[in-house]
Amino acid sequence: MKSKALIVLVATVASGLATTICGTSVAIAQDAATSIVVGADTTFPPFETEKDGVVTGFDIDMINAIAKAENMTVTLKTLPFNGLIPSLQAGSIDAAVAGITIKASRLQNANFSDAYYKSGLSVLVKTDSDIKSFDDLKGHVVATKKATSSVDYLTGHGVSSDYIKQFQSIDAAYQALMTGGADAVIFDNPVNIDFKAKHAGVQTVGPLLTGEYYGIALSKTKPELVNKINDGLAKIRKSGEYHQLFVKYFGGDTSGEVNDVLDPAKVALSE
Repeated sequence: MKSKALIVLVATVASGLATTICGTSVAIAQDAATSIVVGADTTFPPFETEKDGVVTGFDIDMINAIAKAENMTVTLKTLPFNGLIPSLQAGSIDAAVAGITIKASRLQNANFSDAYYKSGLSVLVKTDSDIKSFDDLKGHVVATKKATSSVDYLTGHGVSSDYIKQFQSIDAAYQALMTGGADAVIFDNPVNIDFKAKHAGVQTVGPLLTGEYYGIALSKTKPELVNKINDGLAKIRKSGEYHQLFVKYFGGDTSGEVNDVLDPAKVALSE
């Protein structure tokens, strides 16, 4: 009887240990699943910027709020803009934020969240410039950021590549404008407006050139992230956190706010 009881006891303890070990493994797996690596290009204020090694901005606060709402944790990885989609494809990051315009070509290589910001391209020039609209750019040097929708717009509307200066960061494009290396900058309007607010002697001219939407780019290897990110976005809209980001980063200008659920495939630019 004692032998049998001992065997039962050992078996029970072993079973309990196995359950504990398995339970720990499951918990570890679940913890790993809730952690996402997010790529960010930090040369896109006020959406992303970096100072003294600290990354801040509209997109950064937004993705952290979404992650918190969905019980996820975020690890940031800074990358140049043209490295974000390739990094998603390679699986080195799970998501990317950088004011990324939803485009049909990008949807082939990455999933996207619902749209979260309505933007458009605008023309920024010095206040004494004779350029009054996009139509006046012929024969002028235009600066912009490499691999962005502004490059597509310029080449698609007849601007010769000889007159397009592409820079790794938008700050370098603005510097070219200020120092006479370029006659105009074409870029996302909220960023142009942010630069204008901080620097005298520049202005935006003409109407917005495009209507485009930003989305959070996501790795196609983790399709489950689409629903989680969209659910989190819906939650921070409902809680008011989303709106507060416009107060914090745009002085209450809500022209870019998107409160409807916009499927990325339906708002994607074709160019």
